[in-house]
Amino acid sequence: MANEDNGVAAAAKDAKAQEPEQVFKIQRVYLKDASFESPMTPNVFIKQSKWQPQVALNLHTETSKFDDNLYEAVLTVTVTVKNGEDTMYLTEVKQAGLFSIKGIPEERMGPLLGSFCPTQLFPFAREEIYSLVQKGGFPQLPLEPVNFDALYAQHLQQQKAAVPAAEDTTH
Repeated sequence: MANEDNGVAAAAKDAKAQEPEQVFKIQRVYLKDASFESPMTPNVFIKQSKWQPQVALNLHTETSKFDDNLYEAVLTVTVTVKNGEDTMYLTEVKQAGLFSIKGIPEERMGPLLGSFCPTQLFPFAREEIYSLVQKGGFPQLPLEPVNFDALYAQHLQQQKAAVPAAEDTTH
């Protein structure tokens, strides 16, 4: 019986040795681009009207492959704040990261690059936006956490819906 157990353990060890090692490492996180525009200054501070901001948040992600194991993910966060019809400020941050990814099955790469990597980058982008807004002389703008898993799932649904629509127009 002990020999059978050793044989099973050896077979499991051999199977595990044949599986590629899965690696995910953040190599570097960096600010790729940042801008802050306030077209109404200094009048917005001189002619202070009632501050009732309407905040529009836009998120965009893109990825690039540099070699077999190195990927760049870029999260673009654009915030436009209006008071009434007037744009008080617009800020945009492109937060990027280099990620070493190896041994991950192809079917898991989409969620990893489209959801997990932006989740890692968002706190850095949020901090930069917070700082830019404050330096622009405006009240704090704390951005709420974002569920990138849900956004990625929504993106996949939109892609699936677009494929049949494209096929219908070609007939």
